[in-house]
Amino acid sequence: MIKIFVHRTALVFLLLVLPLVGHRELYAQSRGQRGSASATLAPSIGKSDTEERILAVLDDMDRNQRLSNLTVPAEDARLLRVLTESINAKHVVELGTANGYSGIWLALALQATGGKLTTFEIDPQRAQQARENFKRAGVDHLITQVEGDAHQEVTKLKEPIDLVFIDADKDGYIDYLKKLLPWVRPGGLVVAHNMRVPPPDPKYVNAITANPELETVFLNMHTAGIAVTLKKR
Repeated sequence: MIKIFVHRTALVFLLLVLPLVGHRELYAQSRGQRGSASATLAPSIGKSDTEERILAVLDDMDRNQRLSNLTVPAEDARLLRVLTESINAKHVVELGTANGYSGIWLALALQATGGKLTTFEIDPQRAQQARENFKRAGVDHLITQVEGDAHQEVTKLKEPIDLVFIDADKDGYIDYLKKLLPWVRPGGLVVAHNMRVPPPDPKYVNAITANPELETVFLNMHTAGIAVTLKKR
């Protein structure tokens, strides 16, 4: 009788990345605008006039800027808002600003918690587009934008972090985790995008699933996939 032993990380990796479909198709299928909600994504409703104005900007970005930026699906972005507000985050760090879509969802939570966002982007054109979108949404006062190589720039952070959102160069996830996890407070979260499409780095998957100090769940695996990692108290 032959016994087959499967390494835990390899098994997790296989479960996460199969089956794969086209990257752009996933983003297009998961837009979930407020006016055309699917069975799994009810429309987002603003609690105030301010929130309604911000949601209107997000709708416009979703309709007109998505494919050119490959921003996170609306469902994942809304999850970021829920996670950020639920842990009463005061400082959120984002790797990969893009056009600012996910940053504005984070800002929706931060305006309620009294927190701030520090977001990193290496592409000057995307950084400029994000700057314009932040101002248009009226959340620019909550956000510090850093242009440049985030692998170098994050080393300048010297304050506690409540939530880290990683959505930048995929082979760089493990480096971001190593540099920022020490600054994440106990009870804080590390949220990583693209845990299904494109295929995640097996080293990152192992780092967040084999460390006894962390607890990780994988969500929204029907779209690009997202990993939510708790730094245990």
